Amino acid sequence: MTHHVILGAGPAGVIAAETIRKLAPQDQITLIGDEPEPSYSRMAIPYLLMGNIAEAGTYLRKGPAHFQDLKMKVLQAQVQSVQAATKKVVLKSGEALHFDTLLVATGSHPVSPPIPGIQSPGVHTCWTLADARAIMQLAQPGARVLQLGAGFIGCIIMEALAARGVALSVVEMGDRMVPRMMGPTAGGMIRDWVDAKGVEVFTSTKVESIAPGTPLNVKLSNGKTVQADLVISAAGVRPAIGFLKDSGITCLLGVLTDEHLQTNVPGVFAAGDCAEAFDKVSGKTMVSAIQPNAAEQARIAGANMVAFARGRAVQAELKGVTQINVLDTLGLICSSFGDWQGVPGGEYVELTDKAAGRHLSLQFKGDVLIGCNSVGWTDHVGVLRGLVEGQVRLGEWKNRLLQDPTQLIPAYLACAQGQGQWAGAQDARRR
Repeated sequence: MTHHVILGAGPAGVIAAETIRKLAPQDQITLIGDEPEPSYSRMAIPYLLMGNIAEAGTYLRKGPAHFQDLKMKVLQAQVQSVQAATKKVVLKSGEALHFDTLLVATGSHPVSPPIPGIQSPGVHTCWTLADARAIMQLAQPGARVLQLGAGFIGCIIMEALAARGVALSVVEMGDRMVPRMMGPTAGGMIRDWVDAKGVEVFTSTKVESIAPGTPLNVKLSNGKTVQADLVISAAGVRPAIGFLKDSGITCLLGVLTDEHLQTNVPGVFAAGDCAEAFDKVSGKTMVSAIQPNAAEQARIAGANMVAFARGRAVQAELKGVTQINVLDTLGLICSSFGDWQGVPGGEYVELTDKAAGRHLSLQFKGDVLIGCNSVGWTDHVGVLRGLVEGQVRLGEWKNRLLQDPTQLIPAYLACAQGQGQWAGAQDARRR
């Protein structure tokens, strides 16, 4: 019997397993996760911290017998290594599993910065349900909390902490908040907004050391020492692929795949935060650690795993790696799509109204909008995404947008209609 093995029981692993089961009702499926809880979404953890949901609300599938009903074997185990040549997965327990197809969907793990004291009691990442339980015990109303990192994930965690009524300080090495998502003007506006909401923000600042104790004493590069009851490290994530060393599977930043999500080893696929997938829009491979990408990649990988096992050509293709970030920071909505920094020789336009808390930056390559930043422009988010992802040729509308970037909706409707994207434009109008 054909055996499909899936490493990782998060959204990508679960969706791939369900896709395989739908297409191959009799094939054997083994889903391996390394956490004791049922499969859950990390993106739901902030809502747990806010008190909006219970822990069970983070679970991806609500029925306790879901995987059993689908005749899938679920293992809680850690993977030691993969041997692609012999089609074998070795677990840390010593057990070995043979596979016909393999999906690597192990996601990411938090980066631990080289800071003295970063392993002290009272210092936590915010990545697992176990982390969330520890944070909820310490992050009581009035508690002094220092957060290391103000990137995309950091800002989501910050939102949850603020909702718990803590006294919050945030330290960011970059010169602005969300520096890998927003330009200087937009990132500065987010900082000003957060500061006005009572969150102390230190940009262009590093944590130099953390002295253990109650409270923790956190020394900053700006000369200050901050006392904290809880320190949260949100310094970024990296693909969790260390176990693939010497596997024969090519890895760069992530597991390198083609447009079919297949690696250099036939029958071995990758999806989700650990996959470095080919993006037809940019012509590059990239890791884009957001759940919509994980879901789409998992569906494609699952379909191609079944095709490969049946001796057919893998045909399902990834249309693109969506570079989307929409962030609600204490009530301020901002978004970033595509190549928001622009490309050499490209034209751009910016419109800023700091008093109204609104900023719009559009980046062009020829007559195509290739990237953008927006702050406070909630009525244009759907259109911005549609223009960037659809690679809509704007023609004369590009010059109109350079003169008045607020004309996004008319530009989209006029140009997308003639390029077979009218359904997307209708959706954009509704947004």
